[in-house]
Amino acid sequence: MAEYRREYCQGATYFFTQVTCDRQPWLCDDMARVALRQAIKKVRRKRPFQIDAFVLLPDHFHCLWTLPENDGDFSTRMRLVKSDVTRSIGDRLNLETRTTPSREARRERNLWQRRFWEHRVRNEEEFAAYCDYIHINPVKHGLCKSLTDWQWSSIHRFIQKGIYSPNWGR
Repeated sequence: MAEYRREYCQGATYFFTQVTCDRQPWLCDDMARVALRQAIKKVRRKRPFQIDAFVLLPDHFHCLWTLPENDGDFSTRMRLVKSDVTRSIGDRLNLETRTTPSREARRERNLWQRRFWEHRVRNEEEFAAYCDYIHINPVKHGLCKSLTDWQWSSIHRFIQKGIYSPNWGR
């Protein structure tokens, strides 16, 4: 089995990609969006973190999280978000999935890919590049023509705060 090495740094900012199992496109359904939002709020109450940027796509999401100065445990936060969503709506999604012996042994459901991808953001240039990547993603995947057409993105907050101009990315 592969040995996954994660870099845990207190107070750091991380870029994440979390994908649904078999890339099933359920994340933008009303029930899923609400469950994900509630799970994130619930986890943030017990284990605070700042969401710097976020985009929700049908089969994955990207985000930037900044952790508190005295805490570097992003894995537990992501695990808690995923498990809360699974407990909340897993039975109601009615997904056609295949269960592997490995998933059965671990008592895992088939909502999420087991692993997530993360990268510690090292400077302002990387932070800006990840924000751009997050906000361009719906257009890249052909889900909309204009960045502002995608409603499940923090781009609207970035434009409102003047970080991006209203025609950024066109």
